[in-house]
Amino acid sequence: MPRATNAPASRRRRRRTLEQAKGFRGSRSKLFRQATEAVDRAMRMATTHRKDRKRTYRQLWIARISAACRQNGITYSRLMEGLTKQKIALNRKMLSEIAIHDPEGFSTIVEQARGALA
Repeated sequence: MPRATNAPASRRRRRRTLEQAKGFRGSRSKLFRQATEAVDRAMRMATTHRKDRKRTYRQLWIARISAACRQNGITYSRLMEGLTKQKIALNRKMLSEIAIHDPEGFSTIVEQARGALA
């Protein structure tokens, strides 16, 4: 009886891994074993980096808000304290967009926050 190798399934599995490794450099996209290791790592890192991206964007928004605050003569932490006391529920993403695209509007928000601190 001939030896059964399950060739079609093995070929499919290898092709699928090599397809995922397309765009990797050198043997990581050509050789099955190295491609498997590279794809496994890429999948693991993709999960981590999706979480990191949220953190990075928050840092960016805070940096933008802080820069706009200093132009208006207040610190970021005092602005956030004032907004909390005034019960103004604007998230950091929207605050940074307002600071960039509507500086006068941001100034009014700062003035409202200052009113709560006084």
